[in-house]
Amino acid sequence: MTENMTPELTLNPTETDVAMPELTLEPNAPAQVEEKKIEPVALDDKLLTEQEKKAVDEFSKKIDITDTNMVLQYGAAAQKSVAGFSENALSNVRSKDLGEVGADLSELVVQLKGFGSGDEKKGLAGLFRKAGNKIESMKAQYGKVEANVDRIAQSLEQHQITLMKDIAMFDQMYELNLKYYKELTMYILAGKKRLEEVRAGQLEELRVKAEKTGLAEDAQAYNDMVNLCNRFEKKLHDLELTRMISVQMGPQTRLLQNNDTQMVEKIQSSLVNTIPLWKSQMVLALGMEHGRQATAAQNAVTEMTNELLKKNADALKMGTIATAKESERSIVDIETLQHTNQQLISTLDEVLAIQQEGAAKRKAAEAELGRIEGELKQKLMELHK
Repeated sequence: MTENMTPELTLNPTETDVAMPELTLEPNAPAQVEEKKIEPVALDDKLLTEQEKKAVDEFSKKIDITDTNMVLQYGAAAQKSVAGFSENALSNVRSKDLGEVGADLSELVVQLKGFGSGDEKKGLAGLFRKAGNKIESMKAQYGKVEANVDRIAQSLEQHQITLMKDIAMFDQMYELNLKYYKELTMYILAGKKRLEEVRAGQLEELRVKAEKTGLAEDAQAYNDMVNLCNRFEKKLHDLELTRMISVQMGPQTRLLQNNDTQMVEKIQSSLVNTIPLWKSQMVLALGMEHGRQATAAQNAVTEMTNELLKKNADALKMGTIATAKESERSIVDIETLQHTNQQLISTLDEVLAIQQEGAAKRKAAEAELGRIEGELKQKLMELHK
């Protein structure tokens, strides 16, 4: 797939084929889209380093598929590790309440937009309306809103610290999952190598012996070895399912980490941009209100001057409204949080569907094994006829 997407380079532009336009009498006809083929990933020793290949070869020689207890415990430690890893990731999602962060951000927006509310127009536009005790009223309201904003900022800082710790934890979880994935791969390859050797060697010898002697005990010995091979193969299949879970946990871990990272960025933007900008605008607004009243008192000589001051105040009002609206546009985007949450839910649903499909395939494989065993039993009976 990668090769098909790689552009072809040339030093002679005249050698490039010019695509002939396709004529049609049906302008609404859908374009022919070539379906991309997905190449399956082969589970072989190409996934291992030379040192790991050597370890697999040495370990496969120690496997005794006739040892029932060994077959039951084969790769169980790695499976338990993956199960524990999945539980830790799920617990992290359960215990984390990103709604608290969203609630704090929403409350911050309400506090900033509500400044100057009452009989006046909401937001920064209300700062420049005329009133006898306008400045004192503004100072009192600013003090109240500032206290609420500082309280919300402290809460956001605590959320930010927690999220940053979680991001570092997800890095550790991702590396740990890679270790489990490689360990399961080595168990599977070692088991398949040993199973292939047994079927090609010991099992084949028992089959030839049973056919040659015709003895019931030889046929039974052959049948027992077939069952042992099948049981070990089922165990390897279980390990392959666990390995697939480990494969899926990689992108799932990164998705959770990405969600936390985006939330940290939102909090950081509010702490270092939105809140300081709002405070600086309040200081400027108070200063401008002082200047406006002083200018109005000194220049109230003629009606012309008064009209000019009114026009200036109106222009300043409109500019301040535009500035306030522009500064508040990117405080927080609820749609982004909803989209992130829906993507996570969709990912978890897809993982569940994949696991259910794997279980169905496993059940079908068990039925097929039963049919094969029946054929072998029938063959054993035919040997004595």
